[in-house]
Amino acid sequence: MSRHEDALKKLHMGTVIPAMPLVLDENRKFDEEGQRLLVRYYLDAGVGGIAMAVHTTQFEIRDPKINLFEKVLDVVTDEINKFEAANNTVIVKIAGACGESKQAVKEAETAKKYGCDAVLLSPGGLKHLSEADMVQRTKDVAAVMPVVGFYLQPSVGGRVFTYNYWEQICEIDNVVAIKAAPFNRYLTLDVVRAAALSKRADEIALYTGNDDNIVIDLITNYKFEVDGKTYEKSFVGGLLGHWSVWIKKVVEYYNMLKDAKKSGNITPEILELANAVTDVNAVFFDTANNFAGCIAGLHEVLRRQGLMKGIWCLNPDETMSPGQNEEIDRVYRMYPELSDDDFVKANIEKWKNI
Repeated sequence: MSRHEDALKKLHMGTVIPAMPLVLDENRKFDEEGQRLLVRYYLDAGVGGIAMAVHTTQFEIRDPKINLFEKVLDVVTDEINKFEAANNTVIVKIAGACGESKQAVKEAETAKKYGCDAVLLSPGGLKHLSEADMVQRTKDVAAVMPVVGFYLQPSVGGRVFTYNYWEQICEIDNVVAIKAAPFNRYLTLDVVRAAALSKRADEIALYTGNDDNIVIDLITNYKFEVDGKTYEKSFVGGLLGHWSVWIKKVVEYYNMLKDAKKSGNITPEILELANAVTDVNAVFFDTANNFAGCIAGLHEVLRRQGLMKGIWCLNPDETMSPGQNEEIDRVYRMYPELSDDDFVKANIEKWKNI
């Protein structure tokens, strides 16, 4: 089995995939050493994959004046390749792809050039296209590389799709996974039901991107009965912006949840963890201000740990909202068990000197 086949198998079985933030210096220029440090942190913490050039990496990297799309892929995949060689393992490399078919296909071709295993195909900014257009776009990209379908929440540029849309997406060869991130139970059910009832059900891995419902998604089994036959489907992993921080503890609770789901031992403590993670996410993602400080909030957590020098974004207007810093203080005090500060403190000098 090739490395790429091993990676797709790992994706299918389920794993922890953080959505990679972009590391900048005080001049809002790309900080390559800082980016490599962040990748090393994730890899050492035990992630099974990394998603790059996605929303958390800032869509502006595609602006010709900024021109960081390919540079990000180069740096992140280089660090992953070194880690794979040193540890005899495989890390799933996922790149974001955006825009109409022509742009998305070009970005998929670039991702393939850098050895990525799949592309996360964003529907953002394409509300002018019909569902038929969006299905064809997915087919176009899937002809180049394996695709992770994406239900993006409307509040950050996504749109509501019909159940029939997801039925069609699930039937496309080379759609290997779907990230469900509508932040909505009804819409999430559409994705799960479409995947469960698809003739390709066994070929599609479901990943939660519902940062408001991470733990519950990971412990829930879905059942659908049709004509006397029962179809089942579950989320096998997560591909999350929230998982770009405190990742060592994320890996620990992901493995714990996987074991609990397998054994059927869903305890009250797990439900308490679900609420704690959602509370923390609300603060990091700045839900009080309709996600305005989402990326900067994640940067602030990494800054506090020494993994970033500042919270700078490519857009100077993109920063934390009033009161968000104090709320981050609150969840640090309230949920110390979710922080991996000790892990970072013990290893950061090693990561800097690799």
